[in-house]
Amino acid sequence: MASIALCIHFHRDVGLFILYIQQRHLTRGQRLAVTLLLPTFVDYKNDCFRKDGEEFRYISGSIHYNRIPRAYWKDRLLKMYMAGLNTIQTYVPWNFHEPSPDRYNFSGDRDLEHFLQLAQDIGLLVVLRPGPYICGEWDMGGLPAWLLHKKDIVLRTSDTDYIAAVDKWMGTLLPMLKPFLYQNGGPIITVQVENEYGSYFACDYNYLRHLTSLFRSHLGNDVVLFTTDGAGAGYLKCGTLQGVYATVDFGPGGNVSAAFDAQRQAEPHGPLVNSEFYTGWLDHWGEHHSTVSTAIVAKSLNEILAIGASVNLYMFIGGTNFGYWNGANTPYAPQPTSYDYDAPLTEAGDLTDKYFAIQDVIKLIPEGPVLPSTPKYAYGAVPMKKVDHLQTFKHLIVDALDILSFSGPVKSIYPLTFIEMNQPFGFVLYQTKLPVDCSKPTPLSSPLNGVHDRAYVSVDGVAAGILERDKALTINVTGKAGSQVDILVENMGRVNYGKDINDFKGLVSNLTLGADILTGWEVYSLSIDQAVSQGLLWEMGSRVAGTPPPSPLSVPSFYGGTFVIPDGIPDLPQDTYIQFPDWRKGQVWINGFNLGRYWPARGPQITLYVPASILSTAVPNNVTVLELEGDPCTPGPCTVEFTNTPVLNATVKSDHKHQRALFHKEDLL
Repeated sequence: MASIALCIHFHRDVGLFILYIQQRHLTRGQRLAVTLLLPTFVDYKNDCFRKDGEEFRYISGSIHYNRIPRAYWKDRLLKMYMAGLNTIQTYVPWNFHEPSPDRYNFSGDRDLEHFLQLAQDIGLLVVLRPGPYICGEWDMGGLPAWLLHKKDIVLRTSDTDYIAAVDKWMGTLLPMLKPFLYQNGGPIITVQVENEYGSYFACDYNYLRHLTSLFRSHLGNDVVLFTTDGAGAGYLKCGTLQGVYATVDFGPGGNVSAAFDAQRQAEPHGPLVNSEFYTGWLDHWGEHHSTVSTAIVAKSLNEILAIGASVNLYMFIGGTNFGYWNGANTPYAPQPTSYDYDAPLTEAGDLTDKYFAIQDVIKLIPEGPVLPSTPKYAYGAVPMKKVDHLQTFKHLIVDALDILSFSGPVKSIYPLTFIEMNQPFGFVLYQTKLPVDCSKPTPLSSPLNGVHDRAYVSVDGVAAGILERDKALTINVTGKAGSQVDILVENMGRVNYGKDINDFKGLVSNLTLGADILTGWEVYSLSIDQAVSQGLLWEMGSRVAGTPPPSPLSVPSFYGGTFVIPDGIPDLPQDTYIQFPDWRKGQVWINGFNLGRYWPARGPQITLYVPASILSTAVPNNVTVLELEGDPCTPGPCTVEFTNTPVLNATVKSDHKHQRALFHKEDLL
C-alpha cells in the first residue's frame, strides 16, 4: 500500500497554509483523490482573497431567504447561478428565528440550513451576514422586539442586557453555521460582524470587540470576518475594528475609484470589496416607486470588475415583506409589502433586462439554459362579503373579542404599549369612555406624538377619524359622557435604521380629550393571524353588505370570499397578483397565510404578489381581508381581483418632507 505524509507550512508573508504531500508509489488516480479544503483568507501582500491557495474574487448577489417562500429557493438560486454569479449573500434576521425568548424556529420557510445546502448543491458560495443587527428594511433591523421589555435598553452597544441576549442567540445560531464554513466542507467563505455600525450613533468599540470574540469562539480563527460601512471616512471610523476586514458599500453612477479609496483608508492592503452595490433602491408608502437605470448599473459594475474587486449586488432579488415584516425609516416612513427593489430578478423571480445586462457584464455564464420566469395566472374577480358578526366596529368589540383576543382585556389607568401586552406585531385594541359630554367637536389628541403608528378611532361604533404618527396628531370627536371610545392601533413596521430602532408600538404616550388626559383603559391584544389561520372567523358566517349610505370613513371590518382553481388545467396553480379595486387600506390573508399590507389609497404599490405555493386546487381558496378605512361593500357588491400583472409604480402624490438621494443612507435618518 502506498504511504502518504502530509506536511503543512504557514507562509507568514501571505498568511497561506501550504500543503506538501510526500507520496510513495501513488497511482495517478490516488493522487487525484487527495484533496484538502483550505480556509478562504485575505492575502494582504497581493491584495486579494485566496481560496484553496488560489487567488479568488467573488461576484455575489443578495437574496434574503426570509423574503422568498421555501418552494422557490431553488428556482431563485439557479437563476442567480446562471447569471454568472459564483456567490450569494444573505442576512440572518434574529427576530425571524426567535420570535420570543428561547423559542426558536428553523423549520419551513425558516430552514436556514436547507437554504445553505441548496446554495452549495447548485455551486454557489455564501457570504453570510448574521447580525445581530442587519437593517435590510426589515422590522427593527432584525432585532427582536422583545428586547424592548427593558425600556431603557441601549441596542447595539455593550448594554449588559443586550449583550446577554446576543450571546445566547449567537450561542444557538453560530454552532449551527460552523459545519457550513468552507474549510469544513460548506459554502460559507466570509462572515460579517454586525452591519454598517459606522452609521450608528453609539460608536462602541467594546461592543464590536465583544462580537468579534464571540464569533471567533464559535466559528474558529480561520474564518474571514468582515465589516461593511458606507464609502466615507466618517462611516469607517466607528464601523471598523482591527482584525476584522473592512469593506464598503456604494451604488452605481459615482466614482468607483474614489469609493474604493475610502476602503483603502481603513485597509491599505487586501482585496477591494463592495459589499452592497445597489441595483435598485427601497420604497416607502406614499412615495414613487424607485427605479435605477440598467445602463448605469451595468456601467458601474463593469468598472468594479475591471479593477479586480469583489462585489455583491444588493439586491439581486428582493422578494416580499410578507405579513408584518417590513421596516420603516425616519421621519416615520414605513416600507411597503413588496421588496422588489427594481432588482435584476423581480419580486416573483422574473428575468428582467437588468438581469441580462448584468449577465453580459459578468461574462461567466455557466453552460445550460436560463430558467424562465414563472408563469402567472389571472384567476379573475372574487366576490367578497362582510363577515356577519363583524359588520360594525362595535360588533367587532362586543361579539368577536372572544375570538380575536385570546387573553382578554387588561385594565390600566394609562394606555399600555404592544410590548407591555406581549404582542410584537399586528393590532391592539384600546377602549375607554368619554368622561364628559362632547356635544360640540372636541379635540382628541396625541400631544407627544405617541400614536405608533396608526390609530382608527370610533365612538359608539361610528368611525370618528384616524390618528397617524408624525402626520395626524388630532381629530375631533363628538359623543355623550360614557360613550365608548374604541381605538384600534396598527403597528406599521418598526424603524430599521438609525438611532430610533428602539421603536415602541401602540399608544406610547397619553391621549388627551380637550385639555384632559384620558384614563381608565381596557387593552386587548388581538391574535388576528391565529384566528384567521384557524378559520375561526369563517365559522361565524358572512352576509351580503347591507344598505347604509356610504361614508368617507368606515370602521375596520373583516370580509371573506372563496375561489376555486380548476384541477383539470395543466400547471395550475400558478403565481398571481391580488389587487383591491375601491378598497383603501388593510391586511389580506389567503388560506390563512398573511400576504401583507395593501394601501392603494396611498401607493405606489397596488398589487400584492401571491406565490402558487399557498394556493390549492384540491379545495376552495379562502380570501380574508381586514379593511381598516373604507367599506367597499356598501352599498353594493365588492370584489378583489387576481391578475397576472404586477403594479408597483402607481403615481402618487408624495407627502415626504425631504428629497432623498439614492444610495445615501444618511438621508434615511
